[in-house]
Amino acid sequence: MTTSTPARRRARLVGGSVAGIALVLAAPLAASAHVHVSPTDSAAGATTRLDFSFSHGCDGSPTTAVVLDLPDGLDAVTPVLDGAWTITRDLGADGIPTAVTYTAVTPVEDGVSATVSLDVVFASSAAETEVAFPVLQECAEGETDWNEVADDGQDAHDLEAPAPVVAVGAVAETGDAHEGEDHAEAAADGGSTEGADPVARWLGGGAFVAAVAALVVVVLRRRA
Repeated sequence: MTTSTPARRRARLVGGSVAGIALVLAAPLAASAHVHVSPTDSAAGATTRLDFSFSHGCDGSPTTAVVLDLPDGLDAVTPVLDGAWTITRDLGADGIPTAVTYTAVTPVEDGVSATVSLDVVFASSAAETEVAFPVLQECAEGETDWNEVADDGQDAHDLEAPAPVVAVGAVAETGDAHEGEDHAEAAADGGSTEGADPVARWLGGGAFVAAVAALVVVVLRRRA
């Protein structure tokens, strides 16, 4: 009969603890090795700036380019240029890009966070759906195609190379997207003063009365 000595039991406990810690650490590391999109939701009919970020290469190899394969259901697409990337576009028959390629001016090292962005307007036909944006990450050595989409009932976290997904809500009200802009234009153009500071209105009125009184005094003195 084989007996377990205290030393063997301690070794097993240590081995089990190390394995458990490794699994706990591996989960967040695997989750971070994705291309993430922010925000993850938007309203149809409104302009939304989508930021696609990553902080990894292809098995450690530096990233040289990021290609966004643009889905159907977009009424407008405008890539955002910054100094880290050069941009090329593949245009569809309607003039809307079907793909956008961001080429790194300097390859992005593994472990360095980077972001590419574009402004989009989701069509009304995309309302109340989830829209995936497949991303091809090209590296100095190799590439990763982030294009997997979870099936119904499947957890997206179980995918090895998930595509970033944006949940599109209802169509935005026409006035909602421009309300702040309209108020700013009205103020700049000297529009309605409704809601303005009452003290400021009182001081403005007082200045006007004082100016009229001074004019009357000047006129009376000239007549005298």
